[in-house]
Amino acid sequence: HVTYAEAWNTARNIAQGLINRGLNAERPVVILSENSLEHALLALGCMVAGVPFVPTSPPYSLISQDYDKLKHVLRTVTPGLVFASDARYAKAIAATVSNDMEIVMNEGGVEGKQVTTFDALCSTPATAQVDAAIAATGPDTIVKFLFTSGSTKLPKAVINTQRLWCANQQQMAQSMPILAEAPLVLVDWLPWNHTFGGNHNFGMVVFHGGTMYIDDGKPTPALMHETLRNLREIAPTVYFNVPTGFEAIANAMKTDDLLRKTLLSRVQMFFYAGAALAQPIWDSLYESQEREIGERIVMGTGLGMTESGPFGIFVTNPYVNAGDLGVPTPGLELKLVDMGGKTEVRYRGPNITPGYWRNDEETQGAFDDEGFFCTGDAVKWIDETDVHLGLKFDGRIAEDFKLATGTFVSVGPLRGKIIAAGAPYIQDVVLTGINLKEVGAMVFPTPAVRALSGMPADAPLADVLSSAPVLAHFQKVINELAQTATGSANRIARMCLLSEPPTIDKGEITDKGSINQRAVLSHRADTVAALHEERLHFILKPTL
Repeated sequence: HVTYAEAWNTARNIAQGLINRGLNAERPVVILSENSLEHALLALGCMVAGVPFVPTSPPYSLISQDYDKLKHVLRTVTPGLVFASDARYAKAIAATVSNDMEIVMNEGGVEGKQVTTFDALCSTPATAQVDAAIAATGPDTIVKFLFTSGSTKLPKAVINTQRLWCANQQQMAQSMPILAEAPLVLVDWLPWNHTFGGNHNFGMVVFHGGTMYIDDGKPTPALMHETLRNLREIAPTVYFNVPTGFEAIANAMKTDDLLRKTLLSRVQMFFYAGAALAQPIWDSLYESQEREIGERIVMGTGLGMTESGPFGIFVTNPYVNAGDLGVPTPGLELKLVDMGGKTEVRYRGPNITPGYWRNDEETQGAFDDEGFFCTGDAVKWIDETDVHLGLKFDGRIAEDFKLATGTFVSVGPLRGKIIAAGAPYIQDVVLTGINLKEVGAMVFPTPAVRALSGMPADAPLADVLSSAPVLAHFQKVINELAQTATGSANRIARMCLLSEPPTIDKGEITDKGSINQRAVLSHRADTVAALHEERLHFILKPTL
């Protein structure tokens, strides 16, 4: 562990080392590694020195085969120093890091390249230059570059200034005063290369002087057990996750008494973001809370993005429903713009990025003529007769499409409806039917389908998905959806179950677990065609 005093002293030493190397916004620090104490200390050292840092998605180094996105990151920011935790990153470093970039590692090395140890960087004695660097830091000083997920095109480097991050933390403190009422304790896995984990959560802990336990788990079949183990041992005061994480926790709390007791012992608020949380998961969480402590814990959510710091629109009232977003955080202006049947929400305020690093074209295209950032998110009023209740999510404008009839398909709400109908067996769903007569659905199943099938644990997933119990469940789902459909735009006419999970390399999914509809449709165009041309072995259709 690291105390605040130790972190302050170490950050000053690191800052001196960065100053000695002449690093700056033109030659920043790239961090390849996952969340760790060393990652945190290096980030804090960069902030003290006024040198931007660039937390990079670990899968770009550890999972990618071609390193294209990592190469793009390095080309875009031209770092003077690249940090990695250990030798797992050696292959990626050897393939991408040029000789003019210093390599710093906590452990291990890279064959054929000189490596500076992290301990050596931390041992640089701080001088008055560090105090001068702190004094020179202002609202427009760049703290970091956060890359977008790059699902549809190459990732963009979002400029995060001191103004953006500090303003957003103050906005959060005013929007969620519970954060300041007692010492914060977070148990958190969310990756720091994303704005949710790196700005929202890490920033919150530093801003309020709280305690953060780094959770090495993740809401995946292989790692969720680690998160559950940590939550049995450490009771957070507020808890943040993405919907897939809350789904796993909700299911576990039904039977895990210790998890339920520890997690609910002092938590004052749950908060999810990143995607929509299906209503059955909300209901299951509420049932466990009422059973254990006799009341419901507030579930906060909202809408934001890398470009907004991320905190933008929020809701924390106890009557919130799935899909509700709420109202703008203090200091943020919203502009609602008709986009031909959909309403786009746009942002203007101190927490909005000034643009994309070394990308003037994308920066100019991101803002309208009044300086509002164009989010691409569609919204509706929760209740048009009471605007104080705020907004609810109405999908991503870029994901919506037209059928051959000219009818618009609103992807976001329909996707959420399908996931809810198929819970707990649907991880995500991608809608098909662009310029066709019918809407189709390609389903990514959850690991729970294995138990549903009754087959051995090592059975091929394709066999599991074609088993009678699994097909019967999804037949029931598509029939129920057909019963509530009001027209061709929200009627699922055909469905298939995908045995190949979404891949990060192809941009189908981020390391936060968010699916990109367009990337999946692009990379699985043959499957889409086969679904609509009756060429798949198992195509489910409504039997009503």
